[in-house]
Amino acid sequence: MLRIEIDGEPPTTDRLATGLLANYGHFTALQLRDRRVKGLDLHLHRLDQANRELYGTPLHGDHVRTLIAHALGDIRDAAVRVTVFGLHAPSVMVAVLPPTTPPTTPQRLMSVNYTRPLPHVKHLGGFGQFHHRKRAEQAGYDDALLTADGLVVEGAIANIGFFDATGGVVWPRADWLHGTTMQLLERQLPSRREVVRLADVGRYRGAFLTNSIGVVGVSRIDDVEFTVDDSALAAVQAAYDAVPDDPVE
Repeated sequence: MLRIEIDGEPPTTDRLATGLLANYGHFTALQLRDRRVKGLDLHLHRLDQANRELYGTPLHGDHVRTLIAHALGDIRDAAVRVTVFGLHAPSVMVAVLPPTTPPTTPQRLMSVNYTRPLPHVKHLGGFGQFHHRKRAEQAGYDDALLTADGLVVEGAIANIGFFDATGGVVWPRADWLHGTTMQLLERQLPSRREVVRLADVGRYRGAFLTNSIGVVGVSRIDDVEFTVDDSALAAVQAAYDAVPDDPVE
């Protein structure tokens, strides 16, 4: 942890304990390079919409940007997590951490029959996701793939996309978190949404995961092996790289 602030001030034990022990709130995670981030408008919209749903009040983007810039100080490259927490009067915590990059190897996923409560909100309380992720790692996989009654939903902390026979991208039609990276790629790439059955994932040419960290290929889902298509994955990465960066201040 490089720096942490709550409502623009150094954290105190009381403020942390009062809010975080309730384990109620929402957040977004950003990767900043040279104090710029892709899809800033989507992150700010996510925070505002979740705040309206959980607390009944807006969370203005200019205020969030000010808090991020203040917490950064002179830091230019960082992973930043903006967390809104508390049962009643919410506080905004900005945590500044060293920048993060995607895994360097394709991911192996173990399917689990589990979906997040209130899945469209990036909320606190990821016990189920991380429990299943830990189980997957113990079984020799890299991560968990969340499913519902045989339908693919999302990764434990990422969206999943599939390559179809024409080179387009298929996103599962399900109750998932509409991730910021997924939204950016939908603007850039020929893509569609359709129901993806776990039993049928082998009919796709490949798969990949996306979240705020970036894009990474998938080499296996349960017993189904994928040949990682480097050119298709490079096209996804190039589409993401082409998205302009927005300044946080």
